[in-house]
Order: sequence, then structure tokens, then C-alpha cells
Amino acid sequence: MAVSRTVTTNSVPAQTGSGASGPESSGRLPGAWSLGLLRGGLEIRQFFRRNEQAIFTFAFPIVFLFLFATIFDGTMKGAGGATAPQYYVASMTAAGIMSTSFQSLGISIAIERDEKVLRRLRGTPMPPAAYFLGKIWLVLFTGLLETALLLVFGSLVYDVSLPSDLTGWLTFGWIFVLGITGCALLGIAISSVPKSAQSASSVVVLPFLVLEFISGVYILIDALPNWMLTVGAFFPLKWMCQGLRGVFLPHAAAALEPAGSWEYGRIALVLGAWCIGGLVLCLLTFRWKSRTDG
Repeated sequence: MAVSRTVTTNSVPAQTGSGASGPESSGRLPGAWSLGLLRGGLEIRQFFRRNEQAIFTFAFPIVFLFLFATIFDGTMKGAGGATAPQYYVASMTAAGIMSTSFQSLGISIAIERDEKVLRRLRGTPMPPAAYFLGKIWLVLFTGLLETALLLVFGSLVYDVSLPSDLTGWLTFGWIFVLGITGCALLGIAISSVPKSAQSASSVVVLPFLVLEFISGVYILIDALPNWMLTVGAFFPLKWMCQGLRGVFLPHAAAALEPAGSWEYGRIALVLGAWCIGGLVLCLLTFRWKSRTDG
């Protein structure tokens, strides 16, 4: 006899339909991958239902690109003909990737924990991996969409040249994947730091804002003090900015970098290390219950 079972927590369905073919027809719950896809679709729908959040998320880097590219419009000295809009398209793209992963997950998971959503989910038959897969789909979707909007805006408004060959797009691709993966894992890890939903934004936004200033997002990399560059080099945002500058700026602009080159090998090593380190931090620190729940 087939078993029909529905688990609904925070509007997340995990169903097995009677009369369906496959694992569901034998009475087993769908696997983590299938539930992760369902959860991801739900996360994306819920994201766009919060109109203010969606608009702010996608508008923030575009508005800042407009402001900085307009204020510092013109060719940058010693950058091989690179323009300020080219520089800020790369920087804001990197910041946008970290915003949709680190900042978004750090705040949203902390809120869900404080509101006991995570505790209820943990008490259902849904595999824990499905919850994280859902978050990954959300981060990938919003990260890609925000990046596409930013590149289209930079190309149309400031005539920023996009990569003209496959190598440039492949470089962009692996920087995007490693960067968003490492930042997402760090976002999950830092979500355990806030003691309440009310403090989540302050705890997560402050370090992100500091990193933006010391990683060359808002200030030209050659104008930053050496000690700031050293501190910023410990974190992934600086390396994402540097790698994306290599994609969008002419090769001669590498003279602006502290090492005088784009250092793609080191970028891959640092971002890869943050992916591994972020995973370890998640495994060591992630909690399904808030501190007040014991």
C-alpha cells in the first residue's frame, strides 16, 4: 500500500504522492537533492515576494556604480588607459557577489534561527542537506541575476567592454564560482554569531562594509595604505576584486596591483582555501537552535 505523506514547515513541502512512479510510490520521502530543488524554488519565490528586499539587493550595486563612476569619471593614471567605470564595474560585481551570499545568508539564517524556523525544520523528516541546498540555489540565482544586471548597466551606460574571448569568460566563471561558494559558507558560519534577529544586520553588515573599504571596492587599490592591503589580503573580497579587474581592465592596468600582476594562481588558491575553511567553520559552528533555546 502506497503511503502519502506531506511535511510542511515554513511552507516547505516534502511530498510523496500515491500513485506516482519512482521512490515516492514506495512510500519513501524524496531525497535531499529533490527536496533541495523544491526548497530552492520556495526560497526564490519568498525572496521576490519581499519587494523592498529584492529591489534594494539589485539596486544597491548599480546605484553605487553610478555614483563612483560619475564622481571619478575619466581615465585612471598609470592604468594603461583603463577608465573609472571599468574599475568600478569589477569592484561592484565582486561586492555584489559577496552581498548576495555572505550578507544575505548571514542575516536570513540568523533570523530564521531566532524565529525557531530552523528548529522546526530540524524536527521534520527533511534531510538537513536539503535546507542548505535551497539556500545555495537562492544564492546562485540572485548572484547571477545581480551580476548580469550590473554588467548590462555598465555596458550600456558607460560603454564598459565585456570579455571578448572564451578565456576571459572562463576566468570570470571560476572566480564567480569560488567567490560565491566561499562567501556563502562564511555567511552560514557568521549566522551563528548574532544573539538575536535584531542584532543580525549589525553583526553581519559591519565586517562586510569594512572589507569593502580595505579590499579596493570603493577606493582605488593603489590609494590604500599598505597595512590595509595586508589585512584585506586575508579575506576573499580583495581577491575577487583583483581577479575581476583582470577580466574587465586592460592588461597594462595590472601595474596598479601591489604585485604588478593579476596573480590568478594566488587568487585561485586563496578563494579555494576560503571554500575549505568556510566549510570547516560551518561544521564547527552551525546551530539549529538559538542560544536561548539551550
